[in-house]
Amino acid sequence: MNAPRHIQARALLLGDRLDLRALEAAERLASAPLTIAVGVRGRAVLFRYGAVVLFEVEAMEEAAFLAQLRPFVSEPLTQPEMETLTLRIDPQASEGMDKDILVLHDLNVERLQVVADVLAKSSVLGLYEKRVASSFDRIEPLAEGLRQRGRGARRARDLLSHIGDTLLTQHRMVGRAEIIEKPELLWERPELEALFLRLEDEFELKERAHALERKLELIARTAETLLDLLQAQRSLRVEWYITILIVIEIGFTIYDLFLRGHGP
Repeated sequence: MNAPRHIQARALLLGDRLDLRALEAAERLASAPLTIAVGVRGRAVLFRYGAVVLFEVEAMEEAAFLAQLRPFVSEPLTQPEMETLTLRIDPQASEGMDKDILVLHDLNVERLQVVADVLAKSSVLGLYEKRVASSFDRIEPLAEGLRQRGRGARRARDLLSHIGDTLLTQHRMVGRAEIIEKPELLWERPELEALFLRLEDEFELKERAHALERKLELIARTAETLLDLLQAQRSLRVEWYITILIVIEIGFTIYDLFLRGHGP
């Protein structure tokens, strides 16, 4: 009987997108998601939304592999977002989480793809959670100014940027990473759904995604409210300018009539 062994799984979100077509010549172990061999006995699962999950890849092998991927990453992150998990391979134990270690019966490709799907999505959530927190920090002074002075922000460009960032984040979460969707693999391997659900629950994917959506909606509403107020202020200012011009014109007319009335 083989003794249980431990390996490391490591997810890295490298950038906005990963061109998988450039890896067609690699030793492909599976598709959807693309799984290839790395190094002596390592494996990598790659996702179009910029994530790669490595299993049993040594440090030097990882560095070389990431260097090969770098030209095919769009909008690379300065510091990749990471998620790690220790796996224990034990055919005799029940599959699932044992404290902070994931127990698997074996390392077949389909199981690794399920694990990779959850780790990759968790890394995406980690990045967006940081970005949303930063957006809160930037928009809070604008909302505070509204509360204290009853006036909107002065720069519409900043507010439009907040709205644009919010929409882009929502698009990437829903359209690309499909955070709350089950992997297509489960349609062919329904017996792995229990493993996926345990991991999804462990990393709180749905809860984190819903929390992000609520925060994004709040940011968008705040920015839109401030923008509406700013536009209203500008409209009011234009109305005042027009009123002042009319008053000036009337003043000139009255002055002209007054001069005519008292002329020679």
